[in-house]
Amino acid sequence: MRLMTFNLRFATPADGPNEWQHRKELVVDIILKHRPDLLGTQEGTVPQLEFLAAHLPGYLPLTAHRAVDETCQYPTIFYRTSQVQVKDSGEFWLSETPGVHRSMSWDSAFPRMATYGLVKEAHRDETFYVINTHLDHISAEARLMGAKMIWDYFFPLKKPMILLGDFNEPPEGPVYGQLLGPGSPLMDTWRALHPEGQEAATQHGFDGRPRGHRIDWILLTPPFRVRQAVIVTDNQDGRYPSDHFPYAAEVDY
Repeated sequence: MRLMTFNLRFATPADGPNEWQHRKELVVDIILKHRPDLLGTQEGTVPQLEFLAAHLPGYLPLTAHRAVDETCQYPTIFYRTSQVQVKDSGEFWLSETPGVHRSMSWDSAFPRMATYGLVKEAHRDETFYVINTHLDHISAEARLMGAKMIWDYFFPLKKPMILLGDFNEPPEGPVYGQLLGPGSPLMDTWRALHPEGQEAATQHGFDGRPRGHRIDWILLTPPFRVRQAVIVTDNQDGRYPSDHFPYAAEVDY
């Protein structure tokens, strides 16, 4: 099963030649080239997500539960309909009032959300959760509390899970410790195949030159096993689909 997390970079004229309208076809081309069975996107505005839904044949967005608000940037799960079946889905805001639309706490710069599906592969019986999130880029407390909310919601359910997204922290940070600390069943797909200390940044400035840290992660619990993990640096004559590299993993179980 192929997985991908992809921060799309929200649509803004401030990006000039890298504005969404100039790279949206490249985003589609790269997704279709790698054919993830489950794709988690971040920063997508409603028009961006509608464009992807219309131009990714064989995929559907996992949004049946969502009351769409044009002012939001949504973490969104897309799934290959031939490979994945959905049993349930939902989402909640990462705040002290998770059921309140666009609610924020802990000095978060923006409303943040976790969206999820209870899914199964078409040819198998086992169900598992796939969870997609985008933690705050300013408030360390909001990141940590958001990670704790995700932990407290999903771990008591005792189901296999895949947690992916943009966590806005390096693996040395407290969010990583919250999610992958002692006693956690979660595994970092990157570190499963690369020794600790061998890191690779997932951000760049639309120029392909890595900077910062590895902040885009795919985490998973048993029985999933990692077969491949790669930072996707595909470009078209030096034009990149986003200011983040997509990150992809192949797993089996």
